[in-house]
Amino acid sequence: MAVMSAKKKTGTTAFRCTSCGYTQPRWLGRCPDCGEWNTLEEVSLQDSAPVGPGSLIAGAAGPGSGDPFTHRVAPRPIPLSAVEARDGARLPTGIPELDRVLGGAAMKRSAILVGGEPGIGKSTLLLQAAAGAATNGRILYVSGEESAAQIRSRADRLALPLDRIELLCTGRLEDIGRALSDVNPVFVIVDSIQTVYSPEAGAVPGTVNQLKLCAHELVAWVKERDAVLFLVAHVTKEGAIAGPKALEHLVDTVISFERNDDEVRFLRALKNRFGSVDEIGIFRMTEKGLAAVEDPSGMFIVRRSGDLPPGVAVVPVFEGSRVFMVELQALTVPAKGAMTRVFSDRVDAARVSRVAAVLEKRVGLRFSDQDIYINVAGGVRLGESAIDLALAAALYSARTDIPSPPSVALIGEVSLAGEIRPVNRLRQRIKAAASLGFATVLAPEKEAGARAVSDIREAIAHLFGSSAARA
Repeated sequence: MAVMSAKKKTGTTAFRCTSCGYTQPRWLGRCPDCGEWNTLEEVSLQDSAPVGPGSLIAGAAGPGSGDPFTHRVAPRPIPLSAVEARDGARLPTGIPELDRVLGGAAMKRSAILVGGEPGIGKSTLLLQAAAGAATNGRILYVSGEESAAQIRSRADRLALPLDRIELLCTGRLEDIGRALSDVNPVFVIVDSIQTVYSPEAGAVPGTVNQLKLCAHELVAWVKERDAVLFLVAHVTKEGAIAGPKALEHLVDTVISFERNDDEVRFLRALKNRFGSVDEIGIFRMTEKGLAAVEDPSGMFIVRRSGDLPPGVAVVPVFEGSRVFMVELQALTVPAKGAMTRVFSDRVDAARVSRVAAVLEKRVGLRFSDQDIYINVAGGVRLGESAIDLALAAALYSARTDIPSPPSVALIGEVSLAGEIRPVNRLRQRIKAAASLGFATVLAPEKEAGARAVSDIREAIAHLFGSSAARA
């Protein structure tokens, strides 16, 4: 990377490349250093504030202002055995579902990135968490998108206590640094990181340089204190967190906030240095904010009177430490073109194609001329191999238009040879199915309350009759 500035400028502004950081006194269409076009942006020069880690927030307050960033001590290596372990140094947020996803609670001296589409409830969730964590100390809520009146209106609607929450409506990094020094909070929320900027990195918020620089400064601050930093991030239309991938590497935890077609919200960790990434938090959006779903075990199955329609199968799945009963729905129709397609956004399309190929080879049911549609009731995403047997039953039922028997749960991984392979925590899955009224459970191993099936033919024969499984 090029040096930020080759020589001291005499003017008050310069033009800096947002791609490589090269600075020069006049605007050019193409950066002389990296060759990128239209990347030079006007920045104000602060000759007394050198660019470097910790220098921007440090220079905001100035010498003698009490800003802790102005007195940073150069780090020195120490023996690992001399480091004091801080296991259990966590800060509860007051929201059990959020604490579950974080690994029990928010770890002190950690940075957490929360991503989600606009309007999903990120600000509501973190405002509720700020109110719940206020018993531990002062809270700083930094908003670069909403006015103070808007945030107060939301807090009143949610009936949240406001005594320990300090509000700062700005996007300027140096102003945030002063507030951090004055308040010394234990819980910091920045909503959102894409609105934070520093004149040293350009005049426009949201650029790659701005995101990396501002996030680095804020993360460096929280690493030196017993506090927790939440950074709210926008997402792209593909669902990925907007901005450079380095932003995810800077933080300790990355949380994704998702929703299905109704008011249900799913909170899951994509990265967590202090806990599992398998846990999932489930909320409902209400007039009083986000409310945790206390017992979600049966919320992903459709309650019906009478027989099941064709193409439906139920499977118990694990999400972290909890088991849910989930309904898989399949539909097959003749292909509309020369190429067949699999339409599945909640289950990996490659898994659907593999299970269909096993059925075609081992059971003799043709799918090569069919378009396949797969849906999951409730909108939850499924990725574990234990859903294979239920997926095979749903595909067979959809292709033959024969419904599966009612009150049957299916568990097992399907190999390419058609064998039903064991899955982990089978006993808990069977127990959850029985507690919700499923009289029959097909599983790869013999357990109390379950019928063992060894291969796909045996499972299909049990569900649809012995003549259904002939090759």
